[in-house]
Amino acid sequence: MKLILVRHGETYWNAERRIQGGSSDTELSETGIKQANKLASFLKNENIAAIVSSPLNRAMATAEAIASQHQLPVEVADGLKEIEVGEMEGLSLSNLNTTFSQFLMQWWRGGGSERLPGGESLVELQQRSWEAIERLMAKRKDGTVVAVSHYFVILAIILKALDLPLEYFVKFKVDLSGVSILEIADHGTRLVAFNNTSYLNYEKG
Repeated sequence: MKLILVRHGETYWNAERRIQGGSSDTELSETGIKQANKLASFLKNENIAAIVSSPLNRAMATAEAIASQHQLPVEVADGLKEIEVGEMEGLSLSNLNTTFSQFLMQWWRGGGSERLPGGESLVELQQRSWEAIERLMAKRKDGTVVAVSHYFVILAIILKALDLPLEYFVKFKVDLSGVSILEIADHGTRLVAFNNTSYLNYEKG
């Protein structure tokens, strides 16, 4: 299976540098809508068999833009929802640094194994998101599938697919609208593209 992992486009909370986890159903900003439309053009010629999305609005809107080029429905997978950040939901990054700085330093160093206050751990996130991918693989073993999701979900899936330790998440970054591609086969998995955003700056002359 060729798995195209897509992070959603920009939201107003992204622009305001606010934390948005699994309980924030934020919408795409004007910039995010433009990004989603460029994504749709970028993936237009892919022979896509299915498009699956997190149930959150920002992911669904991105997925629907892609689906509009392929006459496909968007399937919803709850397991692809962003990590629950609990008490940090909606906080600005500046407040986050002062209020939760000590905890986050420990969480970061510990590879996200500890639960966020009132939320999830990365271990829990990886388990539920990978279960969603396994269901996709069982149904679409030989096709190309687009999965639209979120920052921590995408990193958790990639690390699991490549048999890399979960604490490696601190070594990677996925930008808004970033496209990553995994080729999953019986003999193993390869990462053939990571965080591609070059299409956002491409204009046809």
